Amino acid sequence: MNKSELINHISEDADISKAAAARALNSFIDNVGKSITKGQTVSLIGFGTFSQKKRAARAGRNPQTGVAIKIAAAKVVKFTPGKALKDRVNKR
Repeated sequence: MNKSELINHISEDADISKAAAARALNSFIDNVGKSITKGQTVSLIGFGTFSQKKRAARAGRNPQTGVAIKIAAAKVVKFTPGKALKDRVNKR
């Protein structure tokens, strides 16, 4: 499912216009991104938790040449699914 398909589903399920559904989804994405950028955690009970994680610098290897390279430290987004989502995927 892509973003436009998700907007269509939200529009139908919530009985709102596609424009309103698009604004709501874009607002959700924007606010989750802002919170994670600030180092905050976003928890949606039953769905999951979005958080920021620090990845340490490490050594790597260029697959084409085999030359060793340094990979810089980075901040990455982590998603941990909630119990209800896990159960739904595994149909328990």
